[in-house]
Amino acid sequence: MTVDQEPLSAPLSIGFDYTRSLGPVLGRFVTGLAQRRIYGARGADGRVHVPPPEYDPVTAEPLADLVEVGQEGTVVTWCAQPEPLAGQPLQRPFCWALITLDGADTPTLHAVDAEQVVTGMRVRVRWARTQGNGIRDIECFVPAGDGSRAEPREAPPVTMLTTPVELHYTHSASPEESRYLRGLAEGRLLGQRCPACGKVYVPPRGACPTDGVPTEEEVELPDRGIVTTFCIVNVPFLGQRIKPPYVAAYVLLDGADIAFLHLVLGCAAEDVRMGMRVEAAWKPREEWGTTLENIDHFRPTGEPDAPYESYQGHL
Repeated sequence: MTVDQEPLSAPLSIGFDYTRSLGPVLGRFVTGLAQRRIYGARGADGRVHVPPPEYDPVTAEPLADLVEVGQEGTVVTWCAQPEPLAGQPLQRPFCWALITLDGADTPTLHAVDAEQVVTGMRVRVRWARTQGNGIRDIECFVPAGDGSRAEPREAPPVTMLTTPVELHYTHSASPEESRYLRGLAEGRLLGQRCPACGKVYVPPRGACPTDGVPTEEEVELPDRGIVTTFCIVNVPFLGQRIKPPYVAAYVLLDGADIAFLHLVLGCAAEDVRMGMRVEAAWKPREEWGTTLENIDHFRPTGEPDAPYESYQGHL
């Protein structure tokens, strides 16, 4: 990498919907929220926990004694959120607070629709218009004197809950990774060789995990190799771009000492096997970027399979 080539960085986003079954305790709590009621669980020491745990924090015994608590409470402690993030309860400045509801002995964390809060402040629930979204059925809390108390409503039992999970971050590649990624933009596969053991790593590691020394020698590798291990994907999932069944396989490039995961297409899934010789199927050059996705998939070359002894140390 020349002095004018800074390490690459890019914003990345990961997101999925997490779905879980609730069970008898959390099911009743979430159903209560859908009905605009709040339930806590009474423990062996008499304390009422909100939200209700499934097991007593003192005795570890299952909890079944659920009691309704109030929709007003007292702020125990708080912090300001002057610049809300995407997905937070409010998209204007607000505060996070631990709130002990009337009739409860443990505080609940939620948002308060106010730019400033004080410890000891009295607040009450503001209900969301939605139902069956768990704690999100409480839109936020507001000062106790604001507005009127909402009446309970009908709602069927809630047994499953889906929660969206998202993570947004910026990944900065190392200098070695940056050279590898820029090489992909040129249609080249670059690895690095350990000066001690001679192993070639692609993508490059920067340092050999066996010897702990820098891997400074750059090696250009061919876009051909063998399948070491693989799995046949039969289960559909959200965002899947290929209809099952298809194969995800570890491909060991000729001259490399570590395999990487990619798709193997161009033949029936049941025909893929360990030792199969494959080559890269590159996307059109105008679609290339600094990513391994420049290779759309690997496909069989038709050459004889590699003997097991040639790759058994790379499984």
